[in-house]
Amino acid sequence: MADRQDSTERQPFTHLDEVAGALEALSGDLDREQELGVLLQRVCEQVVRAVPDADLAGVMMSRDGVPETVAITDERVHDIDDAQYQAGEGPCLRAMGTGELVRSSAEEARERWPDFARALAEAHVGSFLSAPLVIDSQFSGALNLFGLQPHGFQELEARILEIYAIAVETALRSTWRYLQARTKVSQLEQALTSRAVIDQAKGILMAARGLTANEAFQELVKQSQRENVKLRDFAEEFVAKVTGQKN
Repeated sequence: MADRQDSTERQPFTHLDEVAGALEALSGDLDREQELGVLLQRVCEQVVRAVPDADLAGVMMSRDGVPETVAITDERVHDIDDAQYQAGEGPCLRAMGTGELVRSSAEEARERWPDFARALAEAHVGSFLSAPLVIDSQFSGALNLFGLQPHGFQELEARILEIYAIAVETALRSTWRYLQARTKVSQLEQALTSRAVIDQAKGILMAARGLTANEAFQELVKQSQRENVKLRDFAEEFVAKVTGQKN
C-alpha cells in the first residue's frame, strides 16, 4: 500500500498531464460527435486512463428521477449498478442525488450499503469513487470509477475526477442543448410540411366543392376521424389520389 501511495505522491504532474490529455480529447470528441451515447462512452474510456487506480468506469444518468446505466468500460459495472437500483441506494445514486463526490472502499461500504458491497465483492472490486454530473433541473447523473485494489483512490485522485467531471458537465450541457435544438428544428420542419399538405388538400376541396377554408378543413378532419388516421396522413393520401401521384 505504501509503495502505491508513494508512487501517487511522486508523480502528480504526470497525473495532471494525463488529465489535461483527457480533457483535450474530450474537447475534440465534442467537436466531432453530437450523439450523447457515443460521447458518454468516450468519457468512460478516457477517465480510466486519466485517474490512477481506476480499472472500471461507468456513467449513470437519471431523467425525471429514473436512473439508468448509459455507458460502461466493463460488464461488471452493470452488475454493480443493478445492485444499487434494486436496493434503491448506493454511492453512485448518492452522488447523483446529493451532488457530492463519494469515495470509499468496499470494506467501508459493507455496513452502509450491504447489497452494493456484495456486488463489489462478486466483481472483485475493492474501492469506488463517484462524482456527480448535473445537466439541468431534470437531467443528472454520476461518473463512477471502480478500482480492483482496496483503498485504491487517494485524495489526489478524487480531485482529478472532480476536475474532469466539471469539464464533462460542460460538454454534456452543450451537447444536450444542441440535441434539444435539433429536435425542435425537426419538429418545426415536420409541422411546416404537415401544414403545407393540409393546405393543399383544403384548396382542392374548396375549388371542387365550393367550400370555405374552414368548411374544407372541417371536412378533412371528419374524413380523417372516420378512417381513423392522422389528419396529415389523410391529407397526403387525398392529394395523391386527386393529383394521380398514387399508383
